[in-house]
Amino acid sequence: MANEKKIQVTLIKSMFGRGKKHMACVKGLGLRRMHQTVEVIDTPENRGMINKVSYLLKWEEV
Repeated sequence: MANEKKIQVTLIKSMFGRGKKHMACVKGLGLRRMHQTVEVIDTPENRGMINKVSYLLKWEEV
């Protein structure tokens, strides 16, 4: 699986005051603080988490 597609995700808005499920999605993507960027594998599960909290994130395919 050397040629897996990846998505670069950046947290651009604060998680303060968000619901538990939205906070869990952000943590599940590996984001801990604002303006942190991580690369995640492009899977349906990760896409679902990104779509759920898309208003907090900036993302692009790598």
